[in-house]
Amino acid sequence: MTTRTTDVVAAFFGDLAGRGHEPSLKKLSGTVRFDLVSGKKTERWLVTIRKGDLTVSHRNVTADTVIRLSRSLFERVASGQTNIFPALLRGEIVLEGDFRLVTAVRKFLRARQAARQPKTPAGYARRQQ
Repeated sequence: MTTRTTDVVAAFFGDLAGRGHEPSLKKLSGTVRFDLVSGKKTERWLVTIRKGDLTVSHRNVTADTVIRLSRSLFERVASGQTNIFPALLRGEIVLEGDFRLVTAVRKFLRARQAARQPKTPAGYARRQQ
């Protein structure tokens, strides 16, 4: 495992924790645990949402939703290289619990992915470059 990939995971959860309060989630409360598997080791991240207030920890507790996937896949998702939904359809991710919370987390992943992708002009504007 390289330092760069470790930073991708820590940066994602650090950004999430740094949000503090997310107004779009003001009607949502629950816990989401990410189980990131790498060989025989499982790294756990717990995201708690309480009426829009976000906290992140490494607590290994029962959660409303558990998202289990390989650490390498999560690194690709968190860095914007791949999308979580197709990986779910391919069976690379195991979900347990409240699917509403998965859609909330998916918003964070998509927002992070969009922020990382450069904006390229379309159509006429691209031809003018």
